[in-house]
Amino acid sequence: MRCTGLSSKRSSITKALTAKINELLDGSHGYNTNLYNNAYPTLKFWDEVQDFPSAYLTAGTEYREYLPNDFTWGFLGIAIKLYCKGEDSNDQLEQLLEDIEKVIHDNRVLVYDVNNQHETTEILVQSITTDEGLLKPYAVGEMIIIVTGK
Repeated sequence: MRCTGLSSKRSSITKALTAKINELLDGSHGYNTNLYNNAYPTLKFWDEVQDFPSAYLTAGTEYREYLPNDFTWGFLGIAIKLYCKGEDSNDQLEQLLEDIEKVIHDNRVLVYDVNNQHETTEILVQSITTDEGLLKPYAVGEMIIIVTGK
């Protein structure tokens, strides 16, 4: 996953996944959550968040596996921070986690550079954590995904 042009593959993947989440999470087509286009390819901490529900995606650790014939697999971790607010914030968060997981499952191969036809090989959920109701009336969750590509 090397740099190409002005935007790195890391940021291109994060932006493409953010766009896909914004496109699909409108409360229809089998998704229960309407994010109102509040998914962003940036980091924001819960005390800075103004709009709920919302999702913030950031690229994290990347590692590579070098194989014979000059073939390399790249594995990129992306953290998706999710924020909800309200009397039923924990229920909202659980539903948002399910919807995000469905977006990832349905888009495991994601084109992130249309001009060069670069796409992911696979995107999988690695872990999901929540605040377990400690921040009520807020609910905060984090989903770590692993993006695999050549």
